[in-house]
Amino acid sequence: MIVNMKDMLAKARKEKYAVAQFNINNLEWTKYVLQECQNNNSPVILGVSEGATKYMGGFNVVTNLVKSLVKDLNITVPVAIHLDHSSSVESCINAINAGFTSVMIDASSETLDENIRITKEVIKYASKYKVTVEAEIGSIGGTEDGITNVAMFAKVDESIRFTRETGVDFLAPALGSVHGLYQGQPNLDFKRMLEIGIKTSTPLVLHGGTGIPEDMIKQSISCGIVKINVNTELQVVWYNAIRNFIATNPTVYDPRKVIGAGEQAIKDAVKQKIILFGSYNKA
Repeated sequence: MIVNMKDMLAKARKEKYAVAQFNINNLEWTKYVLQECQNNNSPVILGVSEGATKYMGGFNVVTNLVKSLVKDLNITVPVAIHLDHSSSVESCINAINAGFTSVMIDASSETLDENIRITKEVIKYASKYKVTVEAEIGSIGGTEDGITNVAMFAKVDESIRFTRETGVDFLAPALGSVHGLYQGQPNLDFKRMLEIGIKTSTPLVLHGGTGIPEDMIKQSISCGIVKINVNTELQVVWYNAIRNFIATNPTVYDPRKVIGAGEQAIKDAVKQKIILFGSYNKA
C-alpha cells in the first residue's frame, strides 16, 4: 500500500529500528525492491532523485509505475514514494502534484535562515496533501556525478532552531556520512547524533548508508536514526552482476536477460539491509 513516511517512521522510532530508503532507477529495480521487501514483510521507502525522475520520464511516470507494480504484484507492505534531494520548491510541488507521498527539500547549501524559509514553503504546500517532508542541515559530503562535496557537520543549536521553526517531519543532519563510496573509514559523530535526536525530538535520517560498518549502523539506530538511505551499493552489485553476465554470455543480446541478470544481486543486498536495519517483519 502507498503511504507517506509518518506512521512507518514513528513505528521505527518507537521500536528502535530503521526503514531503508532504496533509490530506484528503472522498472526492474523498482520491481526487485518491492518483491524483496514484500518477501521479508518490511516497509520500504522508494527514493527517486531528480536525475532519476528525468531518466525515467517524469514525476507522473514514476508514480504510476510504482502504483501499478504495487497493484499487480500484490504488494501489501507500506511503500512510500519519496523525492530525494530536491533542489527547489518547484520540484517538490511537481512531485506532490504527481502523487509522491513524501519529499525531501535540500536547501542545506543556503544560509540557515534561507534553509528555514524554503523548507517552510515546501511544508506549507505538502501539508495540504498529507505529504511528509524531510530536510537537511549541514552538508553531507561525498562524490556524485564527478563532483566532490566536503562534509560540513550539522550544529546542535542550529538543528534545534531549524526543527522548531519549520516543524519538519524528518531531519537529515550531516554527521560524517557521505554519498557514494567511502575513501577510508566513515567518521560518524554519534555524540552529536544522539544530542540532536534528543533535543529536537525529531526522527533522524542517515544519508550515505553504503559502506558503513554494521556496528556503526546499529549505533546510529540507537542514537535516533530511523531512516537510512541506500543507493550506491545497489548500483555496484547490479553492475558487477551484469558485467559478469555479459562476460560469460557474449552472444546474449535480449535486454530482459541482460538487465535481469542483476535481479538476485539487488534482492540479496536489499534483504541484507532489511535484516541489518531491523525492519524485517515490521510491516
